[in-house]
Amino acid sequence: MTKKLSGLYAITNETLMPENLFLSMAEAALTSGVSVLQYRDKSTNQKKRQYQASQLKLLCDQHSVTFIINDDINLAMQVDADGVHIGKNDQSIYETKNQLGKDKIIGVSCYNQMSLATDAIENGADYIAFGSFFGSSIKPEAPQANRELITTIKNQYSTPVCCIGGITTENHKPLLDAGTDMLAIISDIFSHTDNAYISHQCTQFKNAFDSRKTG
Repeated sequence: MTKKLSGLYAITNETLMPENLFLSMAEAALTSGVSVLQYRDKSTNQKKRQYQASQLKLLCDQHSVTFIINDDINLAMQVDADGVHIGKNDQSIYETKNQLGKDKIIGVSCYNQMSLATDAIENGADYIAFGSFFGSSIKPEAPQANRELITTIKNQYSTPVCCIGGITTENHKPLLDAGTDMLAIISDIFSHTDNAYISHQCTQFKNAFDSRKTG
């Protein structure tokens, strides 16, 4: 697989990112160290979602960033995204691969359950995600995950691991030390609409990954 599944994994949010600033905020992140961008929009405005996803696909291609769609296989197919991210209540990995294409990336939320992670990997997931590791304003009801999940799964499999949930520039280091491949960030990047702030936050995370490589 040539697409990157390591480093800073930014996730868009329709509440934090006003529609008129959405693309400029996303591009500020894409130019500042993001390796993977996930489009996550739970609204029912299909016209907006189609437009934003298609524009993000162009921007991600321009900046050589892997582009993932959250939980919408049809949209992913329409804009030729690099892959999708699915949860426990979505269709199976097998069905998703068959519909989307075997060359596309399938990411799977495994919450705080090792059994979900092993099942996802055995069934062909391209990466798995654990979380929430810290209190999350986006998903306050999310189950709590611990670092042992990362070290345990990394000792058994080579499948990339992503961590999500309340991760900031101040608290992320233990997750990197535990061996996670990706840090998924929403609020700590997009909580301010100022592009300079977004760029600064992304650069901080990128530097943390770069330091681990050279450390």
